[in-house]
Amino acid sequence: MNASTAWRRLTVHQWFLLVLAAIMIVVMIFGVIAAVMLQRTTDLADDLVDRISPARIEAAELQGTLLDQETGVRGFLLTGNRQLLEPYERGMADEQRQYERVEELVRDEPEILSHLRQISEASAAWRRDYAEPLVAERQAASPISNAQMESGKPAFDRIRALTETLNDSLAQSRQQARDELIQAQTLRNWMFVAMITTFLVAGLAMAVLLRRAVVRPLDELRMASREVAEGNFDHPIPAHGPADIREVALDVDAMRTKLVAALETSREHEATLSTQAADLDAQAVELRRSNAELEQFAYVASHDLQEPLRKIATFCQLLEKRYTDALDDRGRQYIRFAVDGATRMQGLINDLLSYSRVGRLYDARRAVNLNLKLDKALDNLATGIEESGATVERPDDLPEITGDPMLLTMLWQNLIGNSIKFRHPDRPLVIRIDHEQVEESEWRFSLTDNGIGVDPEFADKIFVIFQRLHSREAYSGTGIGLAMCKKIVENHGGRIWLDTAYQDGGIRICFTLRSDTLSSEARFAAATASSEGSRT
Repeated sequence: MNASTAWRRLTVHQWFLLVLAAIMIVVMIFGVIAAVMLQRTTDLADDLVDRISPARIEAAELQGTLLDQETGVRGFLLTGNRQLLEPYERGMADEQRQYERVEELVRDEPEILSHLRQISEASAAWRRDYAEPLVAERQAASPISNAQMESGKPAFDRIRALTETLNDSLAQSRQQARDELIQAQTLRNWMFVAMITTFLVAGLAMAVLLRRAVVRPLDELRMASREVAEGNFDHPIPAHGPADIREVALDVDAMRTKLVAALETSREHEATLSTQAADLDAQAVELRRSNAELEQFAYVASHDLQEPLRKIATFCQLLEKRYTDALDDRGRQYIRFAVDGATRMQGLINDLLSYSRVGRLYDARRAVNLNLKLDKALDNLATGIEESGATVERPDDLPEITGDPMLLTMLWQNLIGNSIKFRHPDRPLVIRIDHEQVEESEWRFSLTDNGIGVDPEFADKIFVIFQRLHSREAYSGTGIGLAMCKKIVENHGGRIWLDTAYQDGGIRICFTLRSDTLSSEARFAAATASSEGSRT
């Protein structure tokens, strides 16, 4: 496999990895060079600032200290004033410290250390042979001649010459360090210029490489795809560039071929589909008309059913009243059964009508204060609450919800009425209402009581219309209350469920409501999701 074939087998991802690897290698090489150059200039600057310059200062102070010693000795010999010896004595104490300091700073330079030792030896000889004997004679009140005083001048002149030599050596070392620092800085600056230039050239080369290898084939593929998208299905798709781009081009060309074949097939079915669409439109119109007729039929039928039920109940009651003496207990019981059955049938019909009207007749959407709706529901249930001795614990800050005021009142009334109906006979009924915000526009409410409770296995059954968990003799009603609550909540875009984790006696029913307005499609989707969730 030659080099050209190897390059053609690279994918776009491999091309980018190759370019990235090249960039990383260049960056690493120049990074190492830059680090070395920076370290070199830093070392030279530190050597100049931290070693040579302090050594020159200490050498100058050493020279001053030696001069102070010579001046102090000469003044004392001339005047005999003991105070004039103070610079001499202090200078001897400072001299040793300055020797040690300079020696520490220039320990890597033998020539300067040699000058420093010569100065130390010369100053010690000057004190031993000249200063100390004459100071002792002067302190003994012996006269000092001019010849004696001038006898130490050659030795001290040698000290001066040695200190000058030391200063010259330090100055030369300082100049050499400065020259090396300037040279290193210049080389560093040129190196940075070379790095920037190399990066620019490398970036330009990589951009050209990527354009030729990746961008240009992609542009060709894009232009050919647009030609096909604009309807020119006979335009071929070129396959150039990296391996994956060529594969994409071949796949697109294969798709173009299949589209041409599918287009011919679709045109054959177009007439059939047009006919079917017209038929579906006609069926939709017929379905809407049929639904309207069924709705009207249900309304009329329910009213027509109630009239004979009322007559049955009325005439059975008249029969019992007029012929009560002719009937035995069993006859009167049969009449009561008939009246009770008619009454229950009438209640079922009324409840079914109310259930069917949710979302159809009652759907006035506006902002509703739930506090007011809860107050209205409690007023409607005031007699039941008083007779049962129930205590309702409620928050004072229920939120404002977008919905139908009548339906929201029915929601509270059915939930609280359900708790009152199924209260526990051995303890006072306590109903607690809580709420919390779960999202920006969604609130979760809960109603908890300490009644007889519900087995978790019936968590879904209690919300099904006409489903009862107890006999009619134990608890009255049609079994539509919680089903009505479920339909109201889902009509408002929420969901309702039994909290099966609540195990403290009684039940806890939770439901959600929104503070914004949902479209009918969104309410339908929420109701569908809630129904599927309850089935699972």
